Amino acid sequence: MTTMIREPECVVLKRRGAEHVAKLIVGMSPQEQLEFWRKRTQAMLVRQQESNQKKAAA
Repeated sequence: MTTMIREPECVVLKRRGAEHVAKLIVGMSPQEQLEFWRKRTQAMLVRQQESNQKKAAA
């Protein structure tokens, strides 16, 4: 009898996110990928800043 070991949800989410990003950048040149990550990083920083401001106001 074989016991199935289920992956933790965090691993499943990480893998799903990696697959999504791979689909977004497929066919991009290294320079285009770099620009993609610069834009995504900037958007993340803006979201973090907004979240921190909301927490501080509460």
